[in-house]
Amino acid sequence: MTIALTTTFNPRGETNRLLRLYPELAAAYDQIVVVLPPFADEADVMAIRALPGCTVVVDETWASGRYTSLKRVLATDATHIHYADMDRLLRWVETRRDEWLRTVEQVQRCECLVIGRTPAAWATHPQAMIQTEAIPNQLFSHLLGQELDLSAGSKGFSRDVLAFIVANSQPERPMGTDAEWIVLAQRGGFSIEAALVDGLDWEIPDQHQEQAADAARQQLVREHYDADASKWAHRVRVAQEIVAAGMDALVRRLIERS
Repeated sequence: MTIALTTTFNPRGETNRLLRLYPELAAAYDQIVVVLPPFADEADVMAIRALPGCTVVVDETWASGRYTSLKRVLATDATHIHYADMDRLLRWVETRRDEWLRTVEQVQRCECLVIGRTPAAWATHPQAMIQTEAIPNQLFSHLLGQELDLSAGSKGFSRDVLAFIVANSQPERPMGTDAEWIVLAQRGGFSIEAALVDGLDWEIPDQHQEQAADAARQQLVREHYDADASKWAHRVRVAQEIVAAGMDALVRRLIERS
């Protein structure tokens, strides 16, 4: 078995941390694909392109970045794939390396693994996220028949599951993939498992920092985040997109498994 990492990354001051942690990523994954937005700083793009064994794709539309990351990793020969939002992954590797490595191993034993947050990890997030993400999580946990945290930005797939998702996914709703991918996996008849980890705690306070934020900074940023009504409005829109994409995936006509 081989495992590839595929990820989307909109650098907000985290590139130096990626460069520092990259040897650990390269040791854990056989291949690495990074999808960047067209507006990424050229210096960041060049630095990431220079990383050994790293395939970099600049997605000119960016809204389709997550879809592009799955499609591109199918060009590798990996038997299993770990998708992760890079900003969350960097925090996970930096703060809870052993837990991350155990999860990478678990991905290789599953058809579809939904990697979610423990209560301790959830507690680091602002209420604007906790309350709005609860809506799609509760809805699709009910519809899929098991408790799932869909929006933690990390999932594992076997190659067969990934090929089925790419064949049936629609790239227009980037955040909607949180639910869409898992709904499609279940409709394809694949087994869905769940894992909860501490390492997917809140990553936004890490932006423009030389290392992962500590609990005090998380709390400070959390308070400012919840005090901003525009953040609540944004998170409501994200939840709506996740629900809409997941419900559409429930009824969409599918290309059957080969």
